[in-house]
Amino acid sequence: MADQQKYSGKLRDAHVLLIGGSSGLGFGVAEACIEHGARVTISSSQSARVQDAITKLQNAYPSAASKVAGETCDLGDESTIEKEVKRLFEKVGKVDHIVYTAGDKLAVMPLGEITVEKAKQAGMIRFFGPLIVARYASEYLAPGPRSSLTLTSSSLSEKPLPNWTVVAAFGGGIGSMTRNLALDMAPIRVNTVSPAAVDTELWSDIPEDQKKGWFEQLAKATTTGSVGQVADVVEAYLYAMKNTNLSGTVLNTNGGFLLK
Repeated sequence: MADQQKYSGKLRDAHVLLIGGSSGLGFGVAEACIEHGARVTISSSQSARVQDAITKLQNAYPSAASKVAGETCDLGDESTIEKEVKRLFEKVGKVDHIVYTAGDKLAVMPLGEITVEKAKQAGMIRFFGPLIVARYASEYLAPGPRSSLTLTSSSLSEKPLPNWTVVAAFGGGIGSMTRNLALDMAPIRVNTVSPAAVDTELWSDIPEDQKKGWFEQLAKATTTGSVGQVADVVEAYLYAMKNTNLSGTVLNTNGGFLLK
């Protein structure tokens, strides 16, 4: 049993804060953390979404119901983002791991439609959000390499597609941010997970026929012939949290999207 715990118990009783954890990849990471014996705190911009996520997790894992909590944090407003992040950490308290998967509507736009205002808003949650979270995280993460901050980027930062320039630019910035934060926050570890397309609620605003067409194209662009699934991509986040020898690294999980 002792030997088994050397691997299976790495997240047991750890406190994991999931920023963007009410749906998609963040919710999947929350499920996986509970299955590994961790305590989780879900954070999202809307209290109804937070409560809904808590209820789903408690219903799915009734024996771990007391290990699930939630707090709101709105990262979309430039004028309040720092205050929101500071308040979130004051509410949540000490944590062992932070996973940042928060996102908003993808800023897909032709070059001729890009403005400073549109670009800045597109990066508020996906770029400035994780930067400000990192600013306060070191004060609340347990010191040492057993603690971690894991961010989220996109394979589009390495393989361009037409009209995705703004999204790709911020994704590339996350990679550079990760390497520098790993130095600034040492010995706390900082890494990023960079998936290609993943079938999550992020695509729910797109008409079903258009989504189907996009997914077919994206699947053909991989070597696996399929779009990523949450249960598979979540494994990369678990690896980033559990591997105390990993820092300053961008973990690609893209079905071979970069190879074609």
